[in-house]
Amino acid sequence: MKIGISALAFPPNASIPQGFKLAKRGGFDCVELDVSESGYLTPDSDEQTARFLRSAAENMSLELRSLCTGLLWKYPLTSNDPQTVERGKEIVRKCLRLCEWLGADTLLVIPGVVTPEVSYDVAYERASAALKELAVAAEETGINLAIENVWNKFLLSPLEMRDFVDGVGSDRVGVCFDAGNVLINGYPDQWIRILGRRIKKVHVKDFHMNFGKIESFGNILEGEMDWRAVERALRDVGYDDVVTAEIQGYKTLPELGIKHTGEYMRRIFRGAS
Repeated sequence: MKIGISALAFPPNASIPQGFKLAKRGGFDCVELDVSESGYLTPDSDEQTARFLRSAAENMSLELRSLCTGLLWKYPLTSNDPQTVERGKEIVRKCLRLCEWLGADTLLVIPGVVTPEVSYDVAYERASAALKELAVAAEETGINLAIENVWNKFLLSPLEMRDFVDGVGSDRVGVCFDAGNVLINGYPDQWIRILGRRIKKVHVKDFHMNFGKIESFGNILEGEMDWRAVERALRDVGYDDVVTAEIQGYKTLPELGIKHTGEYMRRIFRGAS
């Protein structure tokens, strides 16, 4: 398994190329970039911008294997507003194009959000229909769409996630499994074994069970994650892709946080000292 780190962990005053340098020093193989409405990468970023970032990563011997975006929280594929849904689909298609330019093989996708206005059954139907449509674009580009388990009150069990993905019916649609996100109400190793080959990418972070809120998420080895169980389960299902630390890092001395995260992940996933 390769180890990666999210660009969200880079110091706020650092450029992306400077972040790449810190990631390389930390011993990482890969970096996951983020698409937002403003910043270094947006849905409308052009090929030149994307290829510049790709070249900067390659100069550091780093891979950009996956791309994430939080924009599907704002433009959910399950919205009651058809224009919002279409905007969400448009964002996914544009991000697939960015993946091609960046050399990434996987785009992380939030499948939808259950709200007081959008019931669970309606969200399921809408998300399934949207993913079936977007799977065509994914197949055309050769890029995976990886549905991430997030705190969206949706797809709350590994059995449901498995059946949802299988129902889309495309080899290009799988799962980005976030181990930290399920710890509050499940066991990550059980999710891994049930999802198996459907896992396209993996996110890791720790979690403090005594809090139970967004503030509960923590850096590697700071919470109650059974890291050995996660590592064993990934190997048992034959996962050999990237495990990415999706963390905020240290507020003070963020460069040191990247270094420590790299050290911990090498110990956990490679047995390196």
